[in-house]
Amino acid sequence: MKHLVEILRETTPNQIIGATDWVVKSIEFDSRRVEAETLFVAVRGFNNDGHLYINQAIKAGARGILCETLPEHLADEVTYIEVADSSDAMGRLAASFYDHPSRDLQLVGVTGTNGKTSTVTLLHQLFTKMGYKVGLLSTVENRIGEQVLPATHTTPDAVSLNRLMSEMVATGCTYVFMEVSSHAVDQRRIAGLHFTGAVFTNITHDHLDYHKTFKAYIQAKKQFFDDLPKTAFALTNVDDRNGKVMVQNTAARIYQYSLQVLTDFKAKILDNTLLGLHLDIDGQEVFSRLIGNFNAYNLLAVYAVARLLDGESLEVLTTLSELRTAEGRFDYVYQSERRIAAIIDYAHTPDALEKVLGTIDKLKTGQGRVITVVGCGGDRDRSKRPIMAKVACDYSDQVILTSDNPRSEEPEAILAEMEAGIPAYARQKTLTISDRKQAIRTACTLAQTDDIILVAGKGHEKYQEIKGVKHPFDDKRILVAELGIKH
Repeated sequence: MKHLVEILRETTPNQIIGATDWVVKSIEFDSRRVEAETLFVAVRGFNNDGHLYINQAIKAGARGILCETLPEHLADEVTYIEVADSSDAMGRLAASFYDHPSRDLQLVGVTGTNGKTSTVTLLHQLFTKMGYKVGLLSTVENRIGEQVLPATHTTPDAVSLNRLMSEMVATGCTYVFMEVSSHAVDQRRIAGLHFTGAVFTNITHDHLDYHKTFKAYIQAKKQFFDDLPKTAFALTNVDDRNGKVMVQNTAARIYQYSLQVLTDFKAKILDNTLLGLHLDIDGQEVFSRLIGNFNAYNLLAVYAVARLLDGESLEVLTTLSELRTAEGRFDYVYQSERRIAAIIDYAHTPDALEKVLGTIDKLKTGQGRVITVVGCGGDRDRSKRPIMAKVACDYSDQVILTSDNPRSEEPEAILAEMEAGIPAYARQKTLTISDRKQAIRTACTLAQTDDIILVAGKGHEKYQEIKGVKHPFDDKRILVAELGIKH
């Protein structure tokens, strides 16, 4: 707990009305969590405006209100702080409230459309195996050392971020690896954090329901690098055409990685099979149990980050060969009697789906076919739905369109928009089954010797969201049951 006047040093308010010598017990932006002596931050969100809940927060015991627009009537004994940007101010106040935990950690943020979760998870594994206590902030889970905490967003809100990092410092963590989403940058959730380094993986068509244009989406990612201090490193994938754009205005030290051209960190794929990857990284041969070109990029990024954090090359490469994939990221099971492989992947964008299917195409053996089960989420970017269907048809021998997380939308309406992307030549090989469990069951029934089943879109998720309710659902568990795989 700190006095309000102390934490306000991190901001430049337009004006302050009321006392600043009282002790702040908590900072909240959700009026339902407000208690006595709380500083309530009124944030203008994508779907809601915290300014509408100021009176509710005061009734619940808020002693201070931080907002962009002062309410018409000011309550007695309440301090009002007017700022230009509530989200930015909240990040900086939260960092101060928790004694700037990111300054006591080696914090590395990873951003990009695809590869964020895999990269931070692999980094967490690598540094843990090398003997460090490490924090992880990811879509799948958050970790403080080996303690696992549930994750609700790709990047948590600013208060939760600083609270988690404060716990990481208190328990002896020295490194933290964190997914940084475009939403988090745009909403200033990472304001006030001190980054040791940042990584750009790639950028493709996604989140246009939020950003509206691809240009705005690129700018949100780029802003992360624009805000880095000169003491940080900025590591970028130059095989992506926007890789150099990301770092063109950063003050940080720039490093590049690539599979295609000579850069600071270079890798070459020597072999790529269902058994794993055989790589040459900076002149040293490494074998990994991870599969596919995209994992070659992930492993190279992990190696580069470790070297930039002063890891010894031989130790890093040796440990790299022991790493396993993140849950739901090219995660696979194998039915040995029938030689059927089933892959579970989070691919939910056209580019990610194309990359996964392109990798699978290189892994096929004999007369094996590719059977793809795929859907699109409701209440999200609708423009990618027909594109997802076309990509699936272009790379698969059999396609089953099904529900993902329909959320508030009707599954049939989503599927109709996907069906519009089916090319004429592919109609005979495409089925539409809205029930996801039945779709997976059908794929398993159709599969023959040497076939590969891909179930895309949900990956690690253990639920299916329908009309606001999250129902238990696990793609991998269903595949294991339907294929009769014994663990």
